[in-house]
Formats: sequence, structure tokens, C-alpha cells
Amino acid sequence: MHFATWITFVIAASIIAVSPGSGAVLSMSHGLSYGVKKASATILGLQLGLLVVLGIAGAGVGSLLLASEVAFNIVKTVGALYLIYLGLSQWRAKAAVTGDLHADAVVPSMRRRVLTGFLTNVTNPKGIIFMVAVLPQFISPAAPLLPQLLILAVTMCTIDQIVMHSYAFLASSMQRFFRDARAVKKQNRFFGGLLMAVGAALFFVKRGGQAAA
Repeated sequence: MHFATWITFVIAASIIAVSPGSGAVLSMSHGLSYGVKKASATILGLQLGLLVVLGIAGAGVGSLLLASEVAFNIVKTVGALYLIYLGLSQWRAKAAVTGDLHADAVVPSMRRRVLTGFLTNVTNPKGIIFMVAVLPQFISPAAPLLPQLLILAVTMCTIDQIVMHSYAFLASSMQRFFRDARAVKKQNRFFGGLLMAVGAALFFVKRGGQAAA
């Protein structure tokens, strides 16, 4: 892969990572609720899901998925319902605050946090649409496919991990504003509402990547 091609992908991947989405909302939510250290498990799950999406797009399965309306609608519906479920759970979450928000929050197990992050990314049809549209622009048909995919995957996940940790850190730094149960309730409803809104928006995603008017 030429250096110029790689740098261009770095720029594109950075823009993709910084753009607000379900992964960013989840990272901020867990960063604020559990702290950056525990949110790292969630972010690991996001990266594992991202690798699956990259693999699907790189292998051409994404194109087949986009070509089948039934398959696409199934993935879209599952992804939308999962995000709505996460949002509803966050909305209804309770935490007894006595001083340290992170210490008093009910923290899911590491396995569950990883799984939550993984499912959030792997069931996102917008991610598949975008990768199917973007990846071919940086892959040379004259060179072996696997090494190029590995370079792009490592680059994308490294950038996304840095950005998601930044989101989690920024949210965690706001902990001092959430010292009482009432503030925590508002925080849970804010992030829960965002996740449900993102999930609802997925129902309007079309196979061509355009939202319904």
C-alpha cells in the first residue's frame, strides 16, 4: 500500500471515528457512569465489532447484504431494536450516589461491557454501508487483498480506539457535576434518550445509505 493512500485513509478514518454515532454515545455513557478504565472494556467490544464490519465489507459480503432487501432489513431491525433496548436500560438504570459516582454505579461485568460494545457496532447497518462504500477506494486490485485489509483494519481500530477513549475521558471528567442521585438520573435519561434516538433513526436507513425523507 502506498504511503499517500494510507495517509488519505487515516484522514478518512479519523473523520469517521470523530463523527457522532452509537459508539461515541456508548463510550461517553460508560465513561461517565463507570470511569475510563472500566469503559475500556466497552471500547474493546466496539473494536471487535468494527473488525467484523471491516471483514464483512472487505470480503464482499457487505455488498451482497446491501443487494438483498430482506437481509438488510433484518440486520437493520436487529441493530435498531438493540440500541433502543440499550437506551431503555440506560433510561431506567439506578445508582445510589454517596460521593464517588464511579464507585457507586452498578457496573456490569467486563464480559457484558465487551459484549455490549461488540453488538453495538456489529449490528449497525450504517457502518456496513459506509465501509462498503469507503474500503474499495483504498484497496488496489493489483496487490494481495489480505495484507491491505490488515493494514486498514489496524489503522481504523487504532484511530477509533483513541477517539472512543477520548470521548470516555471527556465524559468522565464531568463526574463532579453528577454527585447526587437526581443528576445521575438526568444523565441516564440523557444518554438513554440518545441511544434510543440513534436506534430509531436506523429504521429510516435505506440500502443506498440515504435516510428516508
